[in-house]
Amino acid sequence: MPDFLQDAFMQRALLVAWLLGPLCGLLGVFVTARRMSFFSDTVAHSAMAGVAGGFLLGFQDPTLPVLVVCSSVALLILWLKERTDLLNDTIMAVLLSTSVAAGIVMLSLQRSRWQDLDKYLFGDILSVGWNDVSWAAVVTVVVGTFLFVNLTRLALLTASEDLAHVAGVPVRWMNYIFVLVLTVTVALTIRLLGIVLVTSLLVIPPATARNVARNLRQQILLSLALGWIGAVGGVALSYPLSLPSGPTVTLTMAALFVLSFLVGRWRREPASTPPNRQPAIPLR
Repeated sequence: MPDFLQDAFMQRALLVAWLLGPLCGLLGVFVTARRMSFFSDTVAHSAMAGVAGGFLLGFQDPTLPVLVVCSSVALLILWLKERTDLLNDTIMAVLLSTSVAAGIVMLSLQRSRWQDLDKYLFGDILSVGWNDVSWAAVVTVVVGTFLFVNLTRLALLTASEDLAHVAGVPVRWMNYIFVLVLTVTVALTIRLLGIVLVTSLLVIPPATARNVARNLRQQILLSLALGWIGAVGGVALSYPLSLPSGPTVTLTMAALFVLSFLVGRWRREPASTPPNRQPAIPLR
């Protein structure tokens, strides 16, 4: 057994990475296919207001305020999308900048907590406790079960909301539930990679899988595996190399993306697709 596996903090960190890496990879397949990467980024950055508000209210662990703020921002995005003529990226840009500014203002009122912000901005998975491991396990079971039970519905919803509606899928409610599931996952994964990098765990594994997958089933399985390899491998590499865990996880996944891109280019027939255009992955 490697020496670093004998340390309790590394065992906890690897367990959390083991649980959340594949979960984010699976969830990310639908996030990227539905073009919600900027949505997840907006939700992640709104966590700064949750962290600052939690500190201001006296929370030692601001996880609950982060969940409340992130969920509120996510639901507000959907509400504004339905009730106004604003474009999606405009709504998200306004809320992202507003929540970050609110977080900075609240932190300026309590300068003694500035040093605590680093682990939420850039991740500090090595400091997670057994309570965090328990939360990660619960979220993985609940969210993973939801995704697998509703896999067909989500695939239809991703392909076409009109098609899903004709097939009897409650489109509006599924959209709201999916957004809440995404928000909870993002909020709890912040301890792994931090506010700045958390979107990479949702985006890079499915993007990597898409480079080599031939259908949705392959993309899901590959994204699960790549999320696990990137998260666990990045945490394991960060210890002997004395590197910060969050950025190391992201760079590990980025290296896998480059490798898959080269493999995909090598496998692709020159005449099969137009230059600079990727074929849509069939649902079956």
